[in-house]
Amino acid sequence: MTPLEDKATQLSRDEIVALLASQQELADRNAALTNRNAELQRQLEWFKRQLFGSKSERRLALDPDGRQLFLGEQLAQGLPSETPTETVRGYARRRSQGDQDESSDEPAPRFDPSVPVEEIHIPNPEIENLPPESYDIVGEKVTLRLAQRPGSYVVLRYVRPVAKLKATGTFSCPPAPPAVLEKSIADVSLLAGIVNDKFLYHLPLYRQHQRMLASGIHLDRSTLTHWVHRVGALLEPIYEAQWASVLSSAVLVMDETPIKAGRVKGFGRHPGRMKTCFFWPVYGDQDETLFPVSKTRAHGVVRELLGPFAGVLLSDGYEAYNRYAAQNAQVVQAQCWAHVRRHILESESAELELSRQALDLISALYAQEAAIREQGLEDGAKLEFRAMHCKPVVDTFFNWLREVSEKHILLPSSPFTKAVSYALEREKALRVFLEDPHVPVDTNHLEREIRPIAMGRRSWLFCWTEVGAKYVGIIQSLLRTCRLQGVDPYTYLVDVLQRIESHPAREVHLLTPRLWKDHFAANPLRSHIDRSHE
Repeated sequence: MTPLEDKATQLSRDEIVALLASQQELADRNAALTNRNAELQRQLEWFKRQLFGSKSERRLALDPDGRQLFLGEQLAQGLPSETPTETVRGYARRRSQGDQDESSDEPAPRFDPSVPVEEIHIPNPEIENLPPESYDIVGEKVTLRLAQRPGSYVVLRYVRPVAKLKATGTFSCPPAPPAVLEKSIADVSLLAGIVNDKFLYHLPLYRQHQRMLASGIHLDRSTLTHWVHRVGALLEPIYEAQWASVLSSAVLVMDETPIKAGRVKGFGRHPGRMKTCFFWPVYGDQDETLFPVSKTRAHGVVRELLGPFAGVLLSDGYEAYNRYAAQNAQVVQAQCWAHVRRHILESESAELELSRQALDLISALYAQEAAIREQGLEDGAKLEFRAMHCKPVVDTFFNWLREVSEKHILLPSSPFTKAVSYALEREKALRVFLEDPHVPVDTNHLEREIRPIAMGRRSWLFCWTEVGAKYVGIIQSLLRTCRLQGVDPYTYLVDVLQRIESHPAREVHLLTPRLWKDHFAANPLRSHIDRSHE
């Protein structure tokens, strides 16, 4: 008998059970720690990509194992060992007469007609003291310099003569031009400029205020906030009219994004802390977008915003959209393939080979969608192409997911397992685009419109009040729609802010950017400061 066997015979039954239980407890703890370590490692890799690496979902920079490279690794691989050279013919190009500056190696600039030009005539000192008959001007040379003034603000000083009529003894004076904001010194061009700078170029009001002070203009900072709020209030009827247009769409795309708006009041847990509200961007099928704001991300917000909408609702996998579609028989729920891809992309560190196979199948689907765009297919032709080329890829993808779920032993906590479950649970909604040619394959076009909100969160950080967040949504809705419709936002605002007071209320829909382009863009109303350059 070995010493181990002898020792085992000396142990009681209870002691053996206790040892086995302790061993099992240690094994369970080790498995839990191993899973926890793997999860933390995946999070660390994700944070490294956010800080140092390429965040493109296209995975353009990969190592041989398919891992996305970090910044330093990508630069190291991208630098050639020797600077490439190219042999060219050794001759000097003859400069054409259209070249603007003989001493400049830069390409000739291009300016739109709207850019103001000031001519500066430089005298020739060699002929300055000569009589005119002693020389002939045979031509001129032009050199361009792009200049900038410290501030672009102008004070419009309207001078109105006051006349006394001798026949009646009364005084006559023409009225001042009407102001967009009653009892305000702000010209419509200034209002449009402030709004554009804040919402299109992400210049916070306090920085605009600093720029005004540097230009010699002294106003209270609260005045700028008040002007933006009043502009938002004037544009609200147009925003509501655009809502009606968007809700008439056959296909809606919807998402949500947070924004800090308003402070927590009272003596609660975090008094004075900013509250989190949510924009719910909506994209209509006529290239119109809206940014309604809500205090919560609750499921009822979707029903409150969309109301009796009838059509296809394309979204991500948030349950609020699924519940709304389930409660409304006239709504068909479609979901985004890009979100499926992102879940699989995040699981690469856990299951590299399986993730790459799934991503290759999704890439094949996107390649077919790219072919549709290249060929310009629409309606029936697009639907037929999807049935012939996209549907087999989708069928293969879901069949492969089911096969992987059955044949591979994957932990429930594995990110790849979660990604597979996410896709399979939404298979019906992910197939909707195969049945309707007007349904996009993903929500990327809406996410591009959300980008200004995300940029705003990094620039002006928050909205001081919930009312301010509402006006941010109103203004941003119209400005982003202007961009989608190919309308200049500044020209649109200058015209609409002057036109809205006298425009018939029953025709307010004509002032939405999509219809304004057809009815007023050819001859828009302008500010006096803009007319001076015409």
